[in-house]
Amino acid sequence: MKLLIGGSSSKMFHLEEFAEVLKKNEIDVKLVLDVDYADGFPSRKIGKWFGKNNGFEKLIKNFDPDLILVDRQRHFALEASKSDVPLLVHLRGDHWKEIEMAKKTLYKSMPKKIAINKWEEIAEECFTNAKMILPICKHLDNVVKKRYPKKKSAVMYQGIEPTNWFQSEGMKLKHPCVGLVQGAVILEKTKELLTLTNTLEEMPDVTFYWVGDGPYRDYVLPTLQKYKNFKWLGALEYPNKIRDFLTEIDAYVLLSGIDMSPLTLLEAQLMKKPVIATSVGGIPELMKDKQNGFLINRGDSNELKNCLEIILNDSSKSNNMGELGRDFVIKNFSWEVIAENFLNDIRKIIK
Repeated sequence: MKLLIGGSSSKMFHLEEFAEVLKKNEIDVKLVLDVDYADGFPSRKIGKWFGKNNGFEKLIKNFDPDLILVDRQRHFALEASKSDVPLLVHLRGDHWKEIEMAKKTLYKSMPKKIAINKWEEIAEECFTNAKMILPICKHLDNVVKKRYPKKKSAVMYQGIEPTNWFQSEGMKLKHPCVGLVQGAVILEKTKELLTLTNTLEEMPDVTFYWVGDGPYRDYVLPTLQKYKNFKWLGALEYPNKIRDFLTEIDAYVLLSGIDMSPLTLLEAQLMKKPVIATSVGGIPELMKDKQNGFLINRGDSNELKNCLEIILNDSSKSNNMGELGRDFVIKNFSWEVIAENFLNDIRKIIK
């Protein structure tokens, strides 16, 4: 089987891991950066708005794939959807809800409205023409089934390579400390960080470190930085500095209003950290409540405080949760497991 994968630069690190595992399963894989072969309006590169995507045509002709897998709905995926090669779309988020929220926030000006409407149009064509949609969690698969009841779909979780996540020298942090690793790209996700305010006030001896950045950073930072025990570290280099950060923290917290399959939650568990996360979207699929961490309700600062006190005051329980978390992720989300499930699913459509 010959599989062509077109990926975004932000996910290339993980796609390279996936491709290596597929090759071990005797799959002929070619992984490319999608924009190198197909781009156009409303790309940021205006020079790409005009002309044909000849690079994509040559790629298909030279490699002659049996299947094409894309990890986002952009021009590469659009070109693939028009080809004779079956297209698989790995859906990483609730595209429709994210588009809806973006139109209400960052994309209000006329040029941005035109751009997002075009992205929406491209995505719809990709979904419609795809042979199969691969949502990143069961929660998202249910969303897809409601929108495309006749479309084939199968869950394809975000995989991870466990050997990349090991204890390092760490970094200088004040203990006891809690770490949060999450971007500020989607408002619905980011504003949940404000749940921290009561916890910061009630746990003054615990330092909370936030790693992440994005356009909605200033929606939460002015409020959170009023507390002396809150520290913002910005975006850290991936994966080395993130590994150092996760090595050092005593507990990991993910406060998100909408999320499908946050990779940092898996990374924290591989680093044997007890985790606390809001029970939204696909998050409950990525951990075992009260075994390797705690699921809490959105906006419930009391629940967050109580769970943190259990973790920070009981080292034996905390260590046990950490061990169980690493075992859970290796068993369910290592690339070997994801690749095996992926191959089983796609073989059904190429018989």
